[in-house]
Amino acid sequence: METVASNQNDRDITVSDKDNNNNNVAPEYRKMPHNLELEQALLGAMLVNNSAAEKVQSFLQPEHFYEAVHGRIYESILKLMNNNQSADPVRLKPYFENDPALKDVGGAGYLVKLASSAATILNAEDYGKTIHDLAVRRELISIGEEMVINAFDAPIDVSAVDQIEEAESELFNLGEKGSQEGGFKRFSKSLTEAIEKIESAYQDPNNLSGLHTGLNALNDLIGGMHPSDLVILAGRPAMGKTALATNIAFNIAKRYADDMRDGNENTKGGVVGFFSLEMPADQLAARILSERAKVQSEDMRRGKLTHEEFQNLVRAMQEMEETPFFIDDTAGLSIASVRTRARRLKRQHNLGFIVIDYLQLLSGTGRGTAGESRVQEISEITRGLKALAKELNVPVLALSQLSRNVESRENKRPQLSDLRESGSIEQDADMVMFVFREEYYKNKEKPSEGTPEFEKWQMEMTELHCKAEVIVAKQRHGPTGTANLHFEGQFTHFSDLAKDDYLPEQFN
Repeated sequence: METVASNQNDRDITVSDKDNNNNNVAPEYRKMPHNLELEQALLGAMLVNNSAAEKVQSFLQPEHFYEAVHGRIYESILKLMNNNQSADPVRLKPYFENDPALKDVGGAGYLVKLASSAATILNAEDYGKTIHDLAVRRELISIGEEMVINAFDAPIDVSAVDQIEEAESELFNLGEKGSQEGGFKRFSKSLTEAIEKIESAYQDPNNLSGLHTGLNALNDLIGGMHPSDLVILAGRPAMGKTALATNIAFNIAKRYADDMRDGNENTKGGVVGFFSLEMPADQLAARILSERAKVQSEDMRRGKLTHEEFQNLVRAMQEMEETPFFIDDTAGLSIASVRTRARRLKRQHNLGFIVIDYLQLLSGTGRGTAGESRVQEISEITRGLKALAKELNVPVLALSQLSRNVESRENKRPQLSDLRESGSIEQDADMVMFVFREEYYKNKEKPSEGTPEFEKWQMEMTELHCKAEVIVAKQRHGPTGTANLHFEGQFTHFSDLAKDDYLPEQFN
């Protein structure tokens, strides 16, 4: 089998000059991983039988060939096949008659030599995978060299942490490209995966296919938090969206810890990664501690605690210490940084659920033009979050603000059109939920005491006291509707609303 000659040999030349002083052989230059004979054999197989190309075209690209002219030959073969033409040396000859690189290795006659040195079509896929693997190794070397150079000559405004995150991102992207999986799945395989999820829901006491939110009314409506879903939770300020997200996230993490302790691997919980872009980690932890111990956060800050309350805090802290709940409170994160950190948590701790508080505080890649609108940036962010949910196969719960249009309406219940930059958010989300507390708005309408209006207002406030609604306005795989919940504002705690049948008997 003939190999590429001339300039290729110059490129991979081994230094063998003698040292005039001691006649020792000079060390060899380190070569990039490649196998020209393998490339020739695979191309030859394609030229003899085009079906060989069909076996590798789903994962092998022209740039994966070490020898550039081999990549162009492969690309030309695919073009002819896509036009329903057979690719052989005769048909390819016009494309390469004036190609200087091909002249260096023998001109158009090189195509005939390739065909004469063809491998069997049975080996085509294995050969293609080896060529692909060598290309990934070369790119890995390039990334490593770039990491070293950047570490030596980093700009003063680029921190070491930024470089680590960029390197992690490049390595993960290479890992994704390095995978030869993808493309079409047999329907039978997809059907098996669907049946496994149905069986999991069937065997679960709560009939859930997703993660358990800890709120039965919400679970009944949405079936839990489903892997690969992007869920948007929106609301106006003071509605409790951060509190609800925190409650759900902690319930999922605690369920996971409890199930792992009990040896139940078929858990409906998960390891939680909480990106708190607005609230520092210690404040978020204090909020969860207040909710679990039923001690007002204001009293905790001031130290105005009874002995019983302090004991409750100690017990809650001990309960929470083993909970797999991770908080990242870095301000001003980009969608690329979120992706990198989530991937790291997935790799290190088997991440199962992500919360973003909140979406509008994320930034895009910054690659757009100076005049690029915020709507376009939000669109990039929501697409990135959806891609992250699919890539890691975990639910992503992203909080979002609502526009002020809600305040100007008589009926304050939010609608999909109230989402800021609603087009991309609504389009990319698998589910959109709104948290709404009518009590908050009714409290602002307090009339003068002693008037008939005041008595009516008091009755309405009593009816609305501690009630909250989670409105599911969009759901790809289920119905829309409303889950009614109980909300204790002093503890920022959401729970299931007690049904009238189970309330204590009341006497006038």
